[in-house]
Amino acid sequence: MESFTIRPIEKEDRNWIAQFLDRHWGSTRIVTRGQVYLAHLLPGFIAEQDGEKVGLVTYRIDGEACELMTINSTIEGQGVGTALLEAVKTVAMEEGCKRLWLITTNDNLKALRFYQKRDLHIVAVYPGALDASRKVKPEIPLFGYDGIPLRDEIELEMTL
Repeated sequence: MESFTIRPIEKEDRNWIAQFLDRHWGSTRIVTRGQVYLAHLLPGFIAEQDGEKVGLVTYRIDGEACELMTINSTIEGQGVGTALLEAVKTVAMEEGCKRLWLITTNDNLKALRFYQKRDLHIVAVYPGALDASRKVKPEIPLFGYDGIPLRDEIELEMTL
């Protein structure tokens, strides 16, 4: 039962996005494979329920690949994350992308479960990658979910 709507990010959303990313990611700067991106300036979608913003996804397209940069939902079990992922997938296909991919960290078991249930596959593990990421984003903590040491990046992808 879908009680929310998904809409593209608009210019007026940027301040809210920056605050949301600071709260959920510790920064608007996202590091993936050694590159830094300002996620609050990327394209994406917002999920809204009863006039309140309850989810955000950002992405970037590079040639025939679309990288999912951030995805968050403040309500669980209602399909918000899935709808946000599907919105990016639709745009990626419309833009001619052949691949949708993302990086997550070794501690993020919830994300690994979420993505694999939605047909993304683990295609690479980058041991120790977060040591390099901390050089450009020192606020990345040493420990993540459930006290698991944050060490590795895990790449997942879906063929479009």
